[in-house]
Amino acid sequence: MRTLIEAALDRSRTTLLLLAALLLAGLAAWQVIPKEANPDVAIPIIYVSLSLEGVSPEDGERLLVRPMEQELRSIEGVRKMTSQASEGRAAVTLEFDAGFDPEQALTDVREKVDIARAELPQEADEPRVMEVNVGLFPVLSIGLSGPLEETQRLAVARRLKEEIEGIAEVLEVDIGGDREELLEIVVDPLVLDTYGVDFGTLFNLVNRNNRLVAAGSLDTGAGRLALKVPGVIERLEDVMAMPVKVDGDRVVTFGDVAWIRPTFKDPEGFARIDGQPALVMEISKRAGANVIATIEQVERLLDDAGGVIPEALEITTIMDQSEMVEEMLDELLNNVLTAVVMVLVVVLAAMGLRSALMVGLTIPGAFLSGILMIWTLGYTLNVVVLFALILVAGMLVDGAIVVSELADRHLRQGQPPREAWVNAAARMSWPVIASTATTLAVFMPLLFWPGVVGEFMKYLPATVILCLLASLAMALVFLPTLGGVFGVSASRRETGQNQNRVSVGGQLYRALLARLLSMPGLTLLFALLLMMLITTAYARFNHGVEFFPAVEPDSAQVLVRTRGDFSAEEKDAVVRRVEARLSGMSEVEALYARSFAMPNQQLGSDVIGVLQFQLIDWQRRRPVAAIFSEMRERTAGLPGVILEFREQEMGPGEGKPIVLEVSGHDDAATDRAVERLRELMDGLGGFRDIEDNRSLPGVEWRVMVDREAAARFGADVAAVGSAVQLITTGLQVASYRPAGVSDEVDIRVRLPAGYRSLDQLGRLTLNTARGQVPISHFAELVPAPKVGTLHRIDGRRAVTLEADVAEGYRSDERLRALLEAGGTPPEGVMVEVAGEQEDQQEASRFLGSAFLIAIAMMTLILVTQFNSFYQAGLVLTAIVFSTAGVLMGLLVNAQPFGIVMVGMGIIALAGIVVNNNIVLIDTYNQLRGEGLSPGEAALEAGGLRLRPVLLTAVTTVLGLTPMVLGVNVNLFAPSLGLGAPSTQWWTQLSSAIAGGLTFATALTLLLTPCMLVLGGRFEKRAR
Repeated sequence: MRTLIEAALDRSRTTLLLLAALLLAGLAAWQVIPKEANPDVAIPIIYVSLSLEGVSPEDGERLLVRPMEQELRSIEGVRKMTSQASEGRAAVTLEFDAGFDPEQALTDVREKVDIARAELPQEADEPRVMEVNVGLFPVLSIGLSGPLEETQRLAVARRLKEEIEGIAEVLEVDIGGDREELLEIVVDPLVLDTYGVDFGTLFNLVNRNNRLVAAGSLDTGAGRLALKVPGVIERLEDVMAMPVKVDGDRVVTFGDVAWIRPTFKDPEGFARIDGQPALVMEISKRAGANVIATIEQVERLLDDAGGVIPEALEITTIMDQSEMVEEMLDELLNNVLTAVVMVLVVVLAAMGLRSALMVGLTIPGAFLSGILMIWTLGYTLNVVVLFALILVAGMLVDGAIVVSELADRHLRQGQPPREAWVNAAARMSWPVIASTATTLAVFMPLLFWPGVVGEFMKYLPATVILCLLASLAMALVFLPTLGGVFGVSASRRETGQNQNRVSVGGQLYRALLARLLSMPGLTLLFALLLMMLITTAYARFNHGVEFFPAVEPDSAQVLVRTRGDFSAEEKDAVVRRVEARLSGMSEVEALYARSFAMPNQQLGSDVIGVLQFQLIDWQRRRPVAAIFSEMRERTAGLPGVILEFREQEMGPGEGKPIVLEVSGHDDAATDRAVERLRELMDGLGGFRDIEDNRSLPGVEWRVMVDREAAARFGADVAAVGSAVQLITTGLQVASYRPAGVSDEVDIRVRLPAGYRSLDQLGRLTLNTARGQVPISHFAELVPAPKVGTLHRIDGRRAVTLEADVAEGYRSDERLRALLEAGGTPPEGVMVEVAGEQEDQQEASRFLGSAFLIAIAMMTLILVTQFNSFYQAGLVLTAIVFSTAGVLMGLLVNAQPFGIVMVGMGIIALAGIVVNNNIVLIDTYNQLRGEGLSPGEAALEAGGLRLRPVLLTAVTTVLGLTPMVLGVNVNLFAPSLGLGAPSTQWWTQLSSAIAGGLTFATALTLLLTPCMLVLGGRFEKRAR
């Protein structure tokens, strides 16, 4: 190592040029690296969408879901398969094992879907295979609202969609509330009866007259002429001239018997922004695009498009990720700078201006080198990477402090600058490398964290590893070069009588350590008792367990639930009543309301609408809990309506904390098991917003056809079905593509609105061989229990039961109590824990395994460094003791034990606390080699390493202090913020590391020398 250090100093200009190049390249990388809020996580889910208009849930399960499941279940790597069948549509969702290959999985699914397509009904639409990708989620949602006609809003939205999709960084624009266009042919039922229209003949006539026939070409010898027979419907006039009935030489057209109007399909719901009818444009960016730059371009385009947008149309920003990203980047960047400044102040106070500047230069050097490597790897700059930079801020200077402190001592002893820095870097090279290697060893296993949480968190260990490697080069190559070139010799006064001067604090420490070294056994016993006391106190006064930290959100939702067979307008009226109660709140920037005609299965089968609130900046409003409390008071007393208040989900966790999947072969037994679990939840208490996805009670009407009786009249089920469609969604006879429309438009025959009723269904007639016959002759209208949506998990019918936890309760404790009270489920019924608790168990198992692997790797490094099992074990015991400090930090800062954050904090702490022990024991071994006794060597090693140990610990703790306290310091404004959302993410992790390191540092300085003396005594007895 000395050779490398001397070579760097011999070619100092080259070394300094390389340092300057790294700094400039790092600055350039900081400017161009894509910036986003959350990491671009590949979710291991592929979704297959199936549709067949009008199909019932039971038939959808039998005809669509089961054939598809049969093929998809054989795909390798599928962890879980869930299916839903509802009216007119079905879906199969495949969840793959962690670490799956998205492209291969997508290819496998498409192959199996193509095979299963042959088993599906011919009338079914083509199955669609979609990959769930967080990176493709919208980054900007814009509402277009105002008192305008729907056609005007749609025209503006489609024009803007085309222009915005022309921006290179924009992937797509989806218009929420964009209803499909429809060409509706309205026919009076008396006219159909008079002309005796036969539906089969009608469909064939329209279909055969709506096609383009490529008739080939004619070669006359004098030229080649292309021929075609154009017959595709292009205009309304083409539809009017379409034949409906042919009798001899008489032809009846649509123009004779019907009136035609361009319109839209029946609404699936309604949308409003601040009470005005609205459309919402959801804009997604391309993978790797900078979210801030992308949204700036979209906003410029909207500003320039003022001439296209009517004055009455108001544009509202519902969701803008760039604001959140910029805010979080600013807050975290301020915290990084604050950490750097605090570290520099500490080093300046301890070692002087010149040393502080040189040590301080290693922080931006390592930072920028790390960002350069992150950008090179294709990572983005997100909240996890930024926190990793804060976490590593204090650790980056550890090696530099150790080297510069020894060089400073050499300078005071009279060595010239070059010799002092070379000797210091060479002497401390292996201890610094070993301590960095142990830190890398604990972060390395975290790179292989499986699942969505692992994909989310992997940026932290990757960033820490890259920055620590850069800091190693800074401490052992660039810092000695800077010291050798720009360092100055100590004054003669310093090199003389004051070179061994010890501060008052150092003298007190030496006196205390000397007392403790005289009774090492009692010191160890006291440390063990203190550890037990802290553990007992935590067990008594802890603040619970949670999976992922709760963060103050920027938006919130209210789900509107009610039951009954309501029309789309009736459901919207209920949502309007809730909306009216909640409008006018000063802390709500925008209120976006949507109602659903059909149940939204992702939200719940009884959810008829959603109210989404975009809140004002967190600094100017109350916490969301207080806002929700006011909303509950405002909406109290609404009859027949249940409201569920939801905060915006942050991080990898989603959904309610308690999720149980109840499945079985007997639906009645499954229902009874779900009812019993719900009763237990109500009885135990601590649960709120309990819901399950069983079908809601309701009535559906079935047209039961007597096939034998129908056959006597020459009718069949298909003819009856066509007649029934006239009073529902309409009988589709063709489709066409008019000018200015990108998608095909259906042409449907319907009865006038006044005839669309159950009474008219009984009066419908069919044209048969015996003339016009009422369908009531061979069909009967029968009421039956309504089936909303059927759910299946891994090929079995299943019910999912979900619940939130009431304030003051813990999800893990409530789930345990529920399962204990429920006992063994009935025979044939299975109850499985899913959702957050399942993820929590997986994360706990992985973190436990990662911790053991890290300990094994550190043991190997330590035994290699010290060639002693006792000293390696001594360093590892510091990790055990530091866990007491973690619990103390959580208690003092009133934080719950976060499975992800605190678990990762303990692992990260394991790599940090061993560093000072390594340097201390290395000094002890050197002094022992010089002939000192164990007691003398331990006392001297403690005195020599006091300053660097305190400096490295204090710099790391101070670097984390803003996060621990939830303080956001803006050095440029200047201003001070408390409780910023970005700090709430990391308070648990920061508290764990800061508390553990503070406790472990005290043990390093006091307990480790005592343990070395004990080891020396055992060694003496062994001889």
